[in-house]
Amino acid sequence: MAAAARARFHRLPVRAVDRLTDDAVALTFAVPEELREAFRHAPGQHLALRRSVDGTEVRRTYSICSAVPAGEPPRELRVGVRLVDGGAFSTYAHKEIAVGDEVEVMTPAGRFTLDPAPGHYAAVVGGSGITPVLSIASTLLAREPGARFCLVRSDRTTASTMFLEEVADLKDRYPDRFQLVTVVSREEQQAGLASGRLDKERLAALLPALLPVGEVAGWFLCGPFGLVQGAERALRGLGVRRERVHEEIFHVDDGPVPARPAPAAAPAHSTVTAQLDGRAGTWPVQDGESLLEAVLRNRSDAPYACKGGVCGTCRAFLVQGSVRMDRNFALEPEETEAGYVLACQSHPTTEKVELDFDR
Repeated sequence: MAAAARARFHRLPVRAVDRLTDDAVALTFAVPEELREAFRHAPGQHLALRRSVDGTEVRRTYSICSAVPAGEPPRELRVGVRLVDGGAFSTYAHKEIAVGDEVEVMTPAGRFTLDPAPGHYAAVVGGSGITPVLSIASTLLAREPGARFCLVRSDRTTASTMFLEEVADLKDRYPDRFQLVTVVSREEQQAGLASGRLDKERLAALLPALLPVGEVAGWFLCGPFGLVQGAERALRGLGVRRERVHEEIFHVDDGPVPARPAPAAAPAHSTVTAQLDGRAGTWPVQDGESLLEAVLRNRSDAPYACKGGVCGTCRAFLVQGSVRMDRNFALEPEETEAGYVLACQSHPTTEKVELDFDR
């Protein structure tokens, strides 16, 4: 079987740096003609950016917010970057990146996507979770005259709301097909804006009042763990089928970390065999390290971005053996049932483990 096409890094020039809020910018990259096909993507996918800081490689993943051109690969790509306290890459993006600079950008990845088709769609997003959904909504509405989209977004304040103008433009351009509800959590109620926190109970009451929940073809939930979990539980309580719900977690500080099994569950000595770009190798797994770390010691080209179980870049098929995953905020239940794991979160529970990154 031929190796599947895998995400790779390329240097792209920065075409624009736009200030969105006091703590958020949008970076636009120009895509050279010879790389346009490599950067062809689906609405909702993301890019990993990398740089070296004091000799240490830093990678961060940011979602593409621009609409996807119909029938042709992109000439430019736009991502949103929110400043994180102490964030090595977000600080660099806010304070140093300028037009004309070149940044190492990985080709698009991610499965939080939509194949545009007629129907009713909806999203519940929080904060920077608007980024991939902006691409999904703008692409869908531009391509499908028979499609409708309802967006429920939560932000701390109006001033901290990313892509305010872009979302307003969708409302102006598609007044009969785009519905917007904005909730701010740290401001008093204003004209046209609700206030407070979007939790499971509030969403369970709000969503049926906005649209026919059972007729929605696809739900897109994106943002902090608590918001996404609450929205998913609200939809489940409203009878929405699991296969219609798509989730992407942006922040997991409030997410539970599963308790680890007793140390005795791990073998004293174990090896990992990894298939990567059609080449396989077998190496020892050191005590306490993840399978990704074991592979990276020998194959620096192994795919990864966040190392936190969120982005899914290190997804691999478990060919042999068994593993324990610390956290999983990227794989759908059907993916884990089919045998896929996140290498960055996986630890061996058998002496021999084999992964296939090419599947």
